[in-house]
Amino acid sequence: MSPQAKRSSIRGSKRSGGAPVEVYDEPGHLIRRAQQIAVSMFHSTMGNGVTPIQYCVLRVLQEHPGIDQVTLAKFCALDTSTAADLAVRLEERGLVRRMMPMKSKRFRLLHLSPEGTELLGKLVPRSTVLASRVLRALNRDEQKIFMHLLKKFVHLNNDESRAPLDRGFAGSRNGRR
Repeated sequence: MSPQAKRSSIRGSKRSGGAPVEVYDEPGHLIRRAQQIAVSMFHSTMGNGVTPIQYCVLRVLQEHPGIDQVTLAKFCALDTSTAADLAVRLEERGLVRRMMPMKSKRFRLLHLSPEGTELLGKLVPRSTVLASRVLRALNRDEQKIFMHLLKKFVHLNNDESRAPLDRGFAGSRNGRR
């Protein structure tokens, strides 16, 4: 692609006469492509041992040991069945322990296993490298603006998601606040 074509595609292609923008310049398409690129970079930087959402689950359990699966779903912006499936898979891999409290057999409390803690010890430092890779095409000012706008977009549209992020502890069954 020529430098002129690159500049044109970066600016966007407003066609005269009110014609629609090319699909490649539509926000939804660009967000999907950014996700594809970020996931590819995740795997090449972090290794193929975990997926981005599994990494999120492990990090949340590191920060909030003993939460139940419903709270995990809220903290990771997942539906409850997906969170339960992830917990089972991570338990099968020996990275998570699911414990049934004595008081109730209706839910499971989740903890990292020693293996999960060890894996995170390797992955967390790589996440800094990953963040640098994801943002490296932008200069420092652009990185700050991009991250500010990305956070703003996600926060302002959280309720549009099928599984909105909810980082509050009000609904936690283990009483942590």
